[in-house]
Amino acid sequence: MTKLYKSGIIGTGSVLPEKKLTNAQLENIVETSDEWIMKRTGIRERRIIDDDVPLVRLAAEASGRAILDAGIQPDDIDLIIATTVTPDYLTPSLSCGIQKEIGAKKAAAFDLNAACTGFIYALSVADQFIKNGTYRNILIASAEALSRAVDFTDRKTCVLFGDGAGAVVLSRVEDDTGIEASLIGASGDQGSVLTIPCFYMNDEDRSKRHEGKTQVIWMDGSEVFVFAARIMVEALHNVMDSIGRSMEEVKYIFPHQANMRILQNASKRLGVSMEKIYTNLEYTGNISSASIAVCLDEAARKNMLQKGDRIALVAFGGGLTYGASVLTWSK
Repeated sequence: MTKLYKSGIIGTGSVLPEKKLTNAQLENIVETSDEWIMKRTGIRERRIIDDDVPLVRLAAEASGRAILDAGIQPDDIDLIIATTVTPDYLTPSLSCGIQKEIGAKKAAAFDLNAACTGFIYALSVADQFIKNGTYRNILIASAEALSRAVDFTDRKTCVLFGDGAGAVVLSRVEDDTGIEASLIGASGDQGSVLTIPCFYMNDEDRSKRHEGKTQVIWMDGSEVFVFAARIMVEALHNVMDSIGRSMEEVKYIFPHQANMRILQNASKRLGVSMEKIYTNLEYTGNISSASIAVCLDEAARKNMLQKGDRIALVAFGGGLTYGASVLTWSK
């Protein structure tokens, strides 16, 4: 019988672009106001990547920081999984670009697209490779340049999204820490409520967009809110139940940072205080799959996480997709 190993996060890293786009600045771009944005989203500012900077540069910098934090070398990385909905190229993949930039010559590399749930999907996939003994060290890099996919004449979406990159090193651990359980899922029949076209777009999707705006985000915010409010709570309860744990045993919840009202709704329905739910969207906006990875690195650098702390991760996103993980901090 094959021995099953356990995987844990041993290093984190993140990068946010220096350029900020504040609500006050958005007032000069589109018909909106700081009061309107704050009341409906909780977002005050978001970071924006410069036009001449490739996303792979942010992803590689976050990855390098995670590898340094883990105390290993790029050559120790066996696999790179990158998550993004806004790659510089479809090929070469973002993961291959990261491999080149950081010099991880021995690593296999592939991209994974589960929209905002991408980091949890990647964590679940990477866990299987480590659990079955195929790999020892896996780099997960989640990076997004959503400002490049936003229609800045659409006030319903342009106020929401920002750019950034986060990364973790997931490695074999020999103690009682690490990933305890993960759950991933999808609701493809609801996929039309959040779309970013690529090489094809049907007539219905085209009619939703402003003239000449094709490869941009369109979202039915109310439908996404309803889905998120339900699925985040269900996913967390299900993943905790699968290992016989309760929310009281979790120190922090790290949710996808989409909208403060969604997080407050989840807090109420879970019966936990907002102090237990880590948030940074006030100054990052929604950075899709990068949001949880960035939050983890911030919390680690603030010394909020100690080895042995149990934490939960939960996300939802385009597709529609969802996922949750519960783990004991390994670093």
